[in-house]
Amino acid sequence: MTGTPKRHIRFIRLRTVMNKTGLSRSTIYNKLKQDSKYFDPTFPNQIKLGGGAVAWIEHEIDDWMEDQIEISRS
Repeated sequence: MTGTPKRHIRFIRLRTVMNKTGLSRSTIYNKLKQDSKYFDPTFPNQIKLGGGAVAWIEHEIDDWMEDQIEISRS
């Protein structure tokens, strides 16, 4: 194990992703579909929790949002 500090990992569900990003459910899923014209390869993929439930890793969503801010301001 290295001396690198671990990030706190928190799973967030779709409703929270929608609230954090301001994106609709359909927009989020379109960003994940490779055959969609709205596909965004930089948008974080969800993970399976089991029983059909999925979640996203909060810091990955936060990082994506920060990247969008940088892109829009450059």
